[in-house]
Amino acid sequence: MLEIIGAGFGRTGTLALKLALERLGFGPCHHMMEVFGHPEQVPHWHAAARGEAVDWEALLTGYRAAVDWPSCAFWRELAEVFPEARVLLSVREPARWYASARDTIVQVMRRPVPDDAPPAVHAHMAMTRELILEGTFGGRFDDEAHACAVFEAHSRAVIDAVPAERLLVYQVSEGWAPLCGFLDRPVPDEPFPRVNSREEFQTRLAQMP
Repeated sequence: MLEIIGAGFGRTGTLALKLALERLGFGPCHHMMEVFGHPEQVPHWHAAARGEAVDWEALLTGYRAAVDWPSCAFWRELAEVFPEARVLLSVREPARWYASARDTIVQVMRRPVPDDAPPAVHAHMAMTRELILEGTFGGRFDDEAHACAVFEAHSRAVIDAVPAERLLVYQVSEGWAPLCGFLDRPVPDEPFPRVNSREEFQTRLAQMP
């Protein structure tokens, strides 16, 4: 049963947040990385991107939390299906978020998929492009002002719709304390995860075929 709904866009520290939530006992936590590992999920996420009905409970069976794309695009639906789940909105300064997304995940989405790649790879890329580049940003991600406006409007919509007692607006730079307070968990005696920086992502991207 989903207990945490991450409403923040990718590149707001969502991989670190996934690791942190799992460390606090809210695992497994869904993230785009999970979709890479479970290609059978792709048709369902693609259907959702097209506005078709999805069995959210079935799709997210076994997960206690979900952050990042694709799930963050469906925070309203998830908040309705899982009314007891708390909502976690990870945020970041818009211009810094834009630069990070532009230099990482958007580069990946725009890379041509080799013709001989497995069908699952083609399907995954088609889903992410339709959901994020087209569905979220209307094909105008290169317009920084537009993309940042979409980012800020998304955050406002979450804040306006979710009752304050159910919502945490959070930056991963704040570390454990506000997250643990919101989730009623003791603060771990270890550093907050710091992973998937722009530099780390670009290093992995350069090693891709």
